[in-house]
Order: sequence, then C-alpha cells, then structure tokens
Amino acid sequence: MSILKCCGLRESCRHGYDRRMKQRKLGNTGESVSALGLGCMGMVGWYGQRDDAEALATLHRALDLGINHLDTAAVYQDGANERFVGEAIRGRRDEVFIATKCGLVRSPEGQIKADNRAATIRRSCDESLQRLRVEQIDLFYLHRIDPRVPIEDSMGVMAELAQAGKIRFAGISEAAPETLRRAHRTHPLAALQSELSPWTRSACRAALETCRELGIAFVAYSPLGRGFLTGAISSAEDLPEGDTRRMFPRFQAANLRHNLAAADSLRELAGGIGCTPAQLSLAWVLGQWEGVLPIPGTKKRRYLEENAAAAELQLSAEQLAAIERAVPEDLVQGARYPDGMLGSLDV
Repeated sequence: MSILKCCGLRESCRHGYDRRMKQRKLGNTGESVSALGLGCMGMVGWYGQRDDAEALATLHRALDLGINHLDTAAVYQDGANERFVGEAIRGRRDEVFIATKCGLVRSPEGQIKADNRAATIRRSCDESLQRLRVEQIDLFYLHRIDPRVPIEDSMGVMAELAQAGKIRFAGISEAAPETLRRAHRTHPLAALQSELSPWTRSACRAALETCRELGIAFVAYSPLGRGFLTGAISSAEDLPEGDTRRMFPRFQAANLRHNLAAADSLRELAGGIGCTPAQLSLAWVLGQWEGVLPIPGTKKRRYLEENAAAAELQLSAEQLAAIERAVPEDLVQGARYPDGMLGSLDV
C-alpha cells in the first residue's frame, strides 16, 4: 500500500472548490498572504490561446476564494499583462496583494536583458503604478540581477521607493545566496522569487535555506513545471503554435519524450491518494517550508479550483521524500531555460 493516503481532493474538485484559502506569513514583514497565489504571466498570452473573458473570470474567482497574492511583471507582454490585472482588480483593490517586477527591458531588436540602473527602476515603478491603476505596489521585485550594477545600488533605490510610499515591500528574483545577503543588508527583503517544483529542486536549494535563515519568504514560480507536471502534456504537439514553452529545452521532442517518466510517476502517486498530479506537486512545494508561497499560473477556472484544493493536502516528511524518490532530478533531461536566457540567472 502506498504511504500516501487518500485525502478526497478529487471529489472536492469535481463539485467545485469553495473553501477559503489558507494564509501564510510573508517572511518577517508581519504581512500574511494566501498560501497559494496566482501567477498572472499567461493571462493575456505567452502560453496557449488568449481568452480574456475566461482569464478575467479566473482572476475574479481567485479573489472570491481568498487567493489574494497576484503576481505580474512589467515585461510580460510589454505592459499588457499589468494593464489587464489593473483593470481586473478595479473596485477590489482592498482584496489584493499585488506583486510586480522591474529590471528587465526589451531592446529595439526584441532582446530582453537585465537593467537594474536607478533611473530604470524608478521609471518602471511609475509606469507599473499607472498600468495597474494603484497608488502603491505591495511587493516590487528586481526581475533579474544585473551584474553591471552593484546590488546595493539597486536596493538603495528600492528603499527610496518604499520611503516615498510607492511600494510596501521589496524583493528580488533568481538570486544566489550571497546576492540575497547583500541585498538584505542594504534594505530588508520581503521575498525571493525563484523556480521550485518536484523536477527543479537543487538549483534553488541553497537560496531556499538562506531565505529560511534570514526570514525572507520564498515565492515559488513554475511549481507545476510550466504545466508539464500536471500530466496534460504528452508531446510537443500538445502545445499550440506560438506557445513559448516550445523553445524551452525540457519541452523539445527528444527531451519531452524522456521527461514523460517524471509526469507518469507523479500521476501514479496521485492516483493512489485520490488527488491530481498538479495537486500533489503543489502540496510538495508547500511542504518544503512554511515560508514557501507557490504562485501557479492559470487562466482557466477549473484549473484554479483544482490548484486551490491542494492547500488542503498535508504531506509528511516520509511522503515528501517518496515524491522525490519517484521524480529524481537526474531523471529530467534539458535545462530549465534556453541558452539565451540561462545567462540572466544569478546562480
């Protein structure tokens, strides 16, 4: 018999999830946010076909369930994502903890690169405030670390923005432990945002432990492996034309066929306990530490409710280890980013 026991989540999802989302502390800030947030990157593009009506309904359903942590960025669809989120939360601002990001800019040739200069950060903050239609950003990240600019200089600007009341809390994304420490010494960090899922673990382990030590929240993006760990993708043809995942190594034909073993292992474990692979993956991420805040992205209500129910699934240390044995990282083939994007990671 599996050590993972039935929790009844599948039945809950079949009839619609209607419980109020649990909350977790945002590091040492004194703020609490929903244990599961909502990654908004794909709301108006990036993954699959665009459906604004369903995306809007999904975002409103998230708020109704108490999922108040919404994550976007200036670079997503060149500001269109922030405008969409800003329109969606109009009249419901007091229900929302809004996070957005600066520090990535697109060149005239279409290339995206890190830019953490003071003028860029200040301008990006003002533009995000305007697009989101808010007077203050709850959590403002450096989206990527710019090696040309000392992190102390960039965090000094974040401190200025906080003092001016334009942002409440500051964060950084995809930062190595030493960068994290230097940034935190300059201005207290509320959160580090990095990738974390059952098939992406070792790359962020040291940063996760540093967050635990310093009392910084760890916001986990792509906790479902960009959708792969849900079991819904069995070949490259399952990704629509124009879907950005087609350029990611783990989704390219030879690697994808090999990586199906990871999704199959999760599906088998999930079937034994009456939950979905997505719920099991999210429960694993939530189980790493109470300071971890996953932000799975979706633009469909049925997947939102499936994800939300995962907050009810409590896994023991033995169960967490069983999942890691079932999905060893050396089983996974392909880098987590294309070559041109790997260089932007501060690891």
